[in-house]
Amino acid sequence: MAFEKSVGLKDCRYRYTIDPQIKKYTLKDLTFTENKVGHYELSRLLEEVPNSGNGFLLRIVIHKELTGFKLNITDSSGLRIVNIFKSEDHHILQDKFYFLMNSLVDRHIFTKTEQ
Repeated sequence: MAFEKSVGLKDCRYRYTIDPQIKKYTLKDLTFTENKVGHYELSRLLEEVPNSGNGFLLRIVIHKELTGFKLNITDSSGLRIVNIFKSEDHHILQDKFYFLMNSLVDRHIFTKTEQ
């Protein structure tokens, strides 16, 4: 998957775009880590029951030049893309996703618009 300036996950209410005010030190404050290539990564397990280890993996990778990003939700192995927005059965996971993304919007990592 290529880096994009704007990403909208399938069936998600919002589309996320890199905020022009994004700063590298803010990424580090928010526990993004630098990978071998220099890109910034954040991985979070979206779980219905906290600390159960059962859930879906949210992975955000921001380009080292802060020009684009990748955003996906996969199964716990990281191999298959999962759509948590398709069914209301995952409303707790959806709430956790929106909460995390709203915190990144508040810190000027992303901006969001309705799809």
